[in-house]
Amino acid sequence: MRHARRRRQKLPEEAISIEIQRLSHDGRGVGSIDGKIAFVEGAIDGERVMAQYTGRRKQYDELKTVEVLSASPDRVEPPCPHASICGGCAMQHINPLAQIKLKEKVLHDQLEHIGGLTDFTPIAPMLSQTQGYRRKARLAMRYVSKKESMLVGFREKNSSFIAEMSSCTVLNDSVSNLIMPLRELFSNFDGRMQIPQIEVAVGEQQTSLADGEHSANQVVFVVRHLEPLSDADLQALLAFAQHHNIQLYLQSKGPDTVHKVWPEEGDERLYYYLPDFNLKMAFHPSDFTQVNGELNRKMIAFAMDLLDPQEDETVLDLFCGLGNFTLPIATRCKKVVGVEGSDEMVLRGYENAKANGIDNAEFYAANLTVDFDESTWAQPVYDKILLDPPRSGALEIIPRIAAFKAKKIVYISCNPATLARDAGELAKLGYVMTQAGVMDMFPHTGHVESIAEFVLKKR
Repeated sequence: MRHARRRRQKLPEEAISIEIQRLSHDGRGVGSIDGKIAFVEGAIDGERVMAQYTGRRKQYDELKTVEVLSASPDRVEPPCPHASICGGCAMQHINPLAQIKLKEKVLHDQLEHIGGLTDFTPIAPMLSQTQGYRRKARLAMRYVSKKESMLVGFREKNSSFIAEMSSCTVLNDSVSNLIMPLRELFSNFDGRMQIPQIEVAVGEQQTSLADGEHSANQVVFVVRHLEPLSDADLQALLAFAQHHNIQLYLQSKGPDTVHKVWPEEGDERLYYYLPDFNLKMAFHPSDFTQVNGELNRKMIAFAMDLLDPQEDETVLDLFCGLGNFTLPIATRCKKVVGVEGSDEMVLRGYENAKANGIDNAEFYAANLTVDFDESTWAQPVYDKILLDPPRSGALEIIPRIAAFKAKKIVYISCNPATLARDAGELAKLGYVMTQAGVMDMFPHTGHVESIAEFVLKKR
């Protein structure tokens, strides 16, 4: 017997008044409607707002703010004109310093409730510019026949539709300024219905600015196309890339089909600089790199201060990527070993080591979610360890890490919940979390990047 299709519940159309009691971990206001929890997008704790239903579930309701009746002192005018519809940022209406306080609260709450840890020194929040910081992004694209226009940008809030954007406050200006020209270009394509996305990467100039920083304006577009481009489309795309000095790549299917089409000469690399360590880091546009270059430099410098590698020490860097931490560590220790799951990233690590004249760094490819006791790199005794795992954390390898008996571990995290879980496990295995704090890698979003120091207990 076929089950009847579940009807979508009709939502009340009239806005209601609701008092906001606190903020959720993702930056939504939390209130109560007849004893039922309500999450209100665009509201701040302490406010009373008029809100409209966007969803109803058994345990909670979801609403969006349509009018602010009494505003919080932390409310600000969003810097982006598209903040109310674009899902790329959730907290542009909140003062950036208040955003940081929320992220600190999220981290401390998770450490206490998941890891059982409260006795540590809070690290002062690490901040960067809040606009124009994003150097990597995936821009969705869709041609809308009714509007006779190509939309380019991020998804709308709580929707699969693409927001109609003319610019983006958090994207690097070199990319944001091209959103409207891109819309005009692709609106006239023969194959405009077959272009689902553009991957964007921005590299830094060779020449440093007066303050020693490097300008980020070397733009790469990786255009995904579901069908072969017509000659006219390809020529128009090439002319656009040449006019705007963009490095152009095409992708017809999976990642292995990404290939450069302009300029024809030159290697397939972008660069970012770590002047504190006199390093120039090369990366392919498809490689993982931190989206916020300014914060990345501060994060590396602070991680080095915490780790404090010495000239006679051997250090292990787990989930090392292309050597973002590995090579700075190498400039201060006897030997560093970087381990990463991707063979391609291991090659990139060696490439960057060679280009920077570093000969005391080794890289290995390994699946860090399985037992690695027999691996060559897992045999030495390490003095210190740095790890920067994915959102899922490093639970599977925490016992093995602890078995090295390194005197210090520095843990970089993009998910406070898994950091808290892993921190609790490290505590059971003889480590004390001495310091922890947040780093605002993604301003205006609910994303919480954090860093923690663990020291082996003296027996």
